[in-house]
Amino acid sequence: MTDAHLRGDELIARRQLATPPERVWAAFTSPAGITAFWGGSHATVPAGSVTVDVRPGGEFALDTRAPDGRTHRLRFVYVRVTAPHELVFDEPVTGLRTTVTLRPTADGTDLTVHQRRLPPGLRTAQAVDGLAAILDALAAHLRQPDPTPAPDHVTTEQP
Repeated sequence: MTDAHLRGDELIARRQLATPPERVWAAFTSPAGITAFWGGSHATVPAGSVTVDVRPGGEFALDTRAPDGRTHRLRFVYVRVTAPHELVFDEPVTGLRTTVTLRPTADGTDLTVHQRRLPPGLRTAQAVDGLAAILDALAAHLRQPDPTPAPDHVTTEQP
């Protein structure tokens, strides 16, 4: 379950995930991962609409499609990338800054998403619910088997 709340012009959400930080990181930094969860329960992300350049100054962008078919392009610029612990990115139009922090725990990952400089139109219960839904979709995505293919062969040393 996601704990999300507003505090002035900040939105903070926390979620415990039973997945190692490296897999959570991959979900946040790969087109397939972002496509799988970013829309939450209120939108979908069309396959092929996600572009990712994970480095400071690099961008990631995606389309979200609402249930009524309206599509909206989102674009972000990475400010800081510290794999697999922290991503900081800005939304250039509004100035919204998002920090994603991953902390390893004994049974997975403690995830915090902290958004700062929320525009007044996003300081709403709907925004809180939207972020919570996105993190709930992330948790559901991470409960699926890891799609990383097994190696073609296994090499063992002979005694």
